[in-house]
Amino acid sequence: MVDYKVTVFTSNATTATTFNNVFIKLVGTDGESERKWLIGFRGATAFVKGAVSTFTVSCPESIGKLILIEVDKQRLLLFPEDSWFPAKVEVESPEGDTYTFPIYRWITDSKVYRFREGKALRVFEDNHHLGQHSRQQELKQREEDYRWDVYAAGIPHNIKAESPLDLPCEVRFSFTKTTEFLFTATTGLTELQLKGLDDCKESWTDIDSIDRVFCCKTTPISEYVQDHWKEDAFFGYQYLNGVNPMLIRRCTALPSNFPVTDGMVSLRGQRSLQEEMKRGNIFLCDYKRLDGVKTATINGKKQYLMAPLVLLHKTPEDQLMPIAIQLKQTPADDNPIFFPTDSEYDWLMAKIFVRSAEFSEHQLNVHLLRTHLLAEVFAVSLLRNLPMVHPLYKLLIPHTRYTLQINLMARDRLISENGVFTKFTASGGEGMFTILKRSMSSMTYSSLCIPDDIAERGLEDVPNFYYRDDGLRLWDIINRFVQGVLSYYYKNDAEVHEDPELQKWILDIYSHGFLSQGTNGFFRRISTLAELIKFVTVVIFTCSAQHASVNSGQFDYGGWMPNTPVSLQRPPPTTKGTTSEATMLQTLPDVNTTAQGMATMWLLSRQSSDFVHLGRYPEDHFNEEIPCKLIKDFQGELQALSAAIKVRNESLEVPYTYLDPTEVENSVAI
Repeated sequence: MVDYKVTVFTSNATTATTFNNVFIKLVGTDGESERKWLIGFRGATAFVKGAVSTFTVSCPESIGKLILIEVDKQRLLLFPEDSWFPAKVEVESPEGDTYTFPIYRWITDSKVYRFREGKALRVFEDNHHLGQHSRQQELKQREEDYRWDVYAAGIPHNIKAESPLDLPCEVRFSFTKTTEFLFTATTGLTELQLKGLDDCKESWTDIDSIDRVFCCKTTPISEYVQDHWKEDAFFGYQYLNGVNPMLIRRCTALPSNFPVTDGMVSLRGQRSLQEEMKRGNIFLCDYKRLDGVKTATINGKKQYLMAPLVLLHKTPEDQLMPIAIQLKQTPADDNPIFFPTDSEYDWLMAKIFVRSAEFSEHQLNVHLLRTHLLAEVFAVSLLRNLPMVHPLYKLLIPHTRYTLQINLMARDRLISENGVFTKFTASGGEGMFTILKRSMSSMTYSSLCIPDDIAERGLEDVPNFYYRDDGLRLWDIINRFVQGVLSYYYKNDAEVHEDPELQKWILDIYSHGFLSQGTNGFFRRISTLAELIKFVTVVIFTCSAQHASVNSGQFDYGGWMPNTPVSLQRPPPTTKGTTSEATMLQTLPDVNTTAQGMATMWLLSRQSSDFVHLGRYPEDHFNEEIPCKLIKDFQGELQALSAAIKVRNESLEVPYTYLDPTEVENSVAI
């Protein structure tokens, strides 16, 4: 007889414990063990949360190199069926070899589950027939568990599920995440109800009274916003380091529908507009995607959403200052161009209409489409097409955590017919889908690659652009990590080209995510290792850094409502000299609309206590020496970047923290 030492690690998840009987079978190249009941001196506590329990499995002779294990659990007569979350199993063979079998999934029934040894294998390396069979069975089950659905035509597809309970257990929120999320949401709504704000359909009577909502929840940056929201320099600053750094671009020629002339604008430095454009000091923000969008009705009142054009000037003091605003796309006598030299409220109202347009552009295009919806496509495609043993699965699975459930909840609670976004924003309802479809049709592959995007928008040398500075450094660190890992598994372009599981994964993303838009730079196949490295970098950067940059500051910059109104309920002025503080207050959203917007942004900006930052891997999917070393090097580089960002922020009036790796979540989880 020969003995195999089997060590079972149960996860630290709150409800990971099982009191059911657990069985295991070892399968090797030369045979298999009998199905063994794992019972030892720890008895019923062998598989409680965090337990590490060791057992002996004996065989008449060696069964060769281990390929997989079969695990099942059976309930005791007096105990109900429960759910168990094993982390991994380690087996020490009589030959002295140690095999690690990553599991990291819930076992909720009495079925037999197969798990592969941890070494990453592409399909053509998986030579044993048992390995191939296990691989095929796993993917067959995954295709049933993760099915595509279409929420609306013209936007990326999503997982087919009606509620979180329809999702496989391993992709749902943890007990901790669920509890904290519901508590935060309930607390926010309770505060609104207690203050009598959630059903108050009246306009604000003065700016100070908005503190009734604002004062109960603030952050250092949201307080700064309240103090500086009217200032032109801060208006321009937000295009670089606010929640939407994706719209601004260098302007080398004015659009034909934005007829600003030298005589209209006053530039610091006394140069003409044309001279400053040639010097690269003029920038444009064009909200053309919002043009003609049908707006919602809130509290029985039609809402208004403009499609502005904004011209900005980089001054000799390196400030980005707005110099002209046109609120509609088509020039006309009743569509004046506003300037800083206009009356206080004419200019302030023009900026308010821009900031309200910014809310819809940011939330629908930059945030929802370009991070949440793409991340869901990346996750579903991964889970449908790549088995656990595939190196790409091991590399990318940490970046899918909680994404499917948070998006499912967003569809149910935010953008559904009765969702908060639908009921309380100007672009809610039909307009929302118009913007999403337009954004989808104009999205390009290069715009998802921050080095390419920054270059295409002409922003390489803009001063005080911390999103760019931190984002490019993060991209470089991620890219070199991905290059190291993938170069270990793929030795040449042919191995990439000939990997059928990889190619099926890419095709799924192309079809269901990018909607087969080949003309926008998206591709259905990957032919080279370099292409694969860049695309995987896009996936990781989108799901982590990019999402953090456009999500984490939502309350910071939107909590003080006048800075980012979710809706406006009067049309913009058609002639100058007709605005006042009273006009502004009548235009801003009603009290209940303000309260709902603030509560939602507060909820969606909160970190949960089980937050996992970029570079942290609670689950050990890799066990080879080189990938494990690359992970440690990756973590070290992220720590160094974090330290550098913290030092930089000490000297900033408004710290930029959203791309500090310790503040970047590994996945789209909120």
